[in-house]
Amino acid sequence: MTNQFNDLIVLLVIVGVIVFILFNTLITVSQQTVGVIERLGKFVRVARAGLNIKIPFIETISGRMSLRVLQLDVPVETKTKDNVFVKVAVSVQYHVKNEAIYDAFYKLTNPNTQITSFVFDVVRAQVPKMDLDDVFEKKDTIAQAVKEELAELMSNFGYDIVKALVTDIDPDAKVKAAMNEINEQRRLRMAAEQKGEAEKIIIVKRAEADAASLRLSGQGIADQRRAIIEGLRESVGQFQQSVPGTSPLDVMNLVLVTQYYDTLKEIGGNNKATTLLLPSVPEGNNTFASTLRDSMLTAQIAADQNK
Repeated sequence: MTNQFNDLIVLLVIVGVIVFILFNTLITVSQQTVGVIERLGKFVRVARAGLNIKIPFIETISGRMSLRVLQLDVPVETKTKDNVFVKVAVSVQYHVKNEAIYDAFYKLTNPNTQITSFVFDVVRAQVPKMDLDDVFEKKDTIAQAVKEELAELMSNFGYDIVKALVTDIDPDAKVKAAMNEINEQRRLRMAAEQKGEAEKIIIVKRAEADAASLRLSGQGIADQRRAIIEGLRESVGQFQQSVPGTSPLDVMNLVLVTQYYDTLKEIGGNNKATTLLLPSVPEGNNTFASTLRDSMLTAQIAADQNK
């Protein structure tokens, strides 16, 4: 019974030793990850994704590295050329070169710290050369400068810089308030200019409309007078044919008297008219007609002399 128990213990020990050896012999590596294997402290090889075998107790996995694209966000505070303090947020996307795993693992103690230091150096060399407005307009230039500088430096350490992006530019709060005030005043000025232009157009168009109205009114009056003259000419001719022995002067006097009384009748028929009537007697109509006729003849003579 004792021998069987001892044999069982020995068997369990052997199984435990085998399991322990297998546990230290077989290693698994995840996808897009590599394991750095050292033999007695010296780099031997790189374990790729899947199941790998190493010499137990002699070879060890010193570390694992991801081959995925990583992103590091670096906030940098610096000053512009016009003495404005600004915070620039830079995002750097990078990954380990598949053929330079040894350099990436052994040459840099902390890659994030190294990249951060280089980003600080590049941004603080670029931004102080620009005014604040240029920083906003040329953020792609800053990002390109960061990428080129990092790509050259980090390539020696086994890293490839995929992209560098300026994700945020944040000036001081007082500066932002001042910028907003400037933009507001600029927009108000533009609105005032547009309003002035609109009012100017309205005034010009109103003046043009008044001028056109006066021109058309003048043409209408001229046409009306021309029609009156033509009508008078026809009336005089017809009256002379109907009443033999009448002269054109008699006909004109009759027409003027008729229009005179028609006017008085029209004024009297309007209840709301406010009109001042001067004394008038029929005996003065001849004098009135003579005066009006002499004026028309004088005007005609003056027009002929001008021609």
